Amino acid sequence: MSSAPKRVLFVCIGNSCRSQMAEAFARAYGSDVIIPASAGLAPASRVAPDTLRAMAEKTFDIRDHFPKSIKHLGRAQFDLVVNMSGLPIPLDLGAETRSWAVEDPVSLSFEEHCGVRDIIERLVMELILELRKQRNAPKLRPFRPQL
Repeated sequence: MSSAPKRVLFVCIGNSCRSQMAEAFARAYGSDVIIPASAGLAPASRVAPDTLRAMAEKTFDIRDHFPKSIKHLGRAQFDLVVNMSGLPIPLDLGAETRSWAVEDPVSLSFEEHCGVRDIIERLVMELILELRKQRNAPKLRPFRPQL
């Protein structure tokens, strides 16, 4: 039995690095179980050049992505919010919230940026596998003894 994909919002501070990478990985690897979006608490003016370069290294072209605020998403509803900002989210988005402790790579070297990218890719894959497992879990029928 299948269920609808979960709407997942990835949040970081600037929506310039971490949440952009998470959104791209989720879109590419988990479209059967995730409808991803990303936003920032204080959006930057553009996606960080090292993020574009690090993702291109893995054949992801995110040049058309742009930083946006949570408010930019309007009335969108989410099933899950993944907070990578390290800060509290100031709005109640009415969804389950998880925190991922992922270092902000915005001022790190390119090699360190790629290391953060790889951590995010692993975390997104773990989330996708968890959602697939939930989706495919057999529905238990109530036990009814034979009389």
